[in-house]
Amino acid sequence: MGFGDLKSPAGLKVLNDFLADKSYIEGYVPSQADVAVFDALSGAPSADLCHALRWFNHIKSYQKEKGSLPGVKKALGQYGPAGVADTTSGGGNAGGDDEDDDDLDLFGSDEEEESEEAKRIKEERLAAYNAKKSKKPTLIAKSSILLDVKPWDDETDMVEMEKNVRTIQMDGLLWGQSKLVPVGYGIKKLQIGCVIEDDKVGTDTLEELITAFEDYVQSVDIAAFNKV
Repeated sequence: MGFGDLKSPAGLKVLNDFLADKSYIEGYVPSQADVAVFDALSGAPSADLCHALRWFNHIKSYQKEKGSLPGVKKALGQYGPAGVADTTSGGGNAGGDDEDDDDLDLFGSDEEEESEEAKRIKEERLAAYNAKKSKKPTLIAKSSILLDVKPWDDETDMVEMEKNVRTIQMDGLLWGQSKLVPVGYGIKKLQIGCVIEDDKVGTDTLEELITAFEDYVQSVDIAAFNKV
């Protein structure tokens, strides 16, 4: 596993893809895993790597207290998706191991010349495998998200802010409970939960719609992200 060289465009793309459905490198809170990967970057990812940039800015806000974040920092190659070589430390398998069930070799190695019987058996097994897959029920992937919506100052009308946020209605979006959380100097942030259908609602789209209420909203952070 690993991200590869996080100072290269290829490594940053792997990081961006990895964070497409995650808020953190490991688990659901900032940890030493995030610190290890953050420290390996040479700077902020470019704007087109939206998931990596969102994560970078979020972890950057913890820099003063990064030593107190939970977990034990491991070697960089211990984090990230499976099958990516850790070129920064020389470890890992450059070819990687593909563990996707859909890519399993169901029939072993092919010989250069197969008999008609071998071909028939292969076709029967492939047909049986496809039939079995087609019978699996289609699951609707959902995620539970907790958002921190931050106002401009202590004079922002938080009631109106929440009303505006809840006016966002989309197929696959269900708003949940909310509360105001003090952040200091008399300022409170709106912490609001929602459940989304992953195929219908993207976190980036949701953040853009909320920050569009620019008279009330300064920024939006994902405080927690869990698969349902």
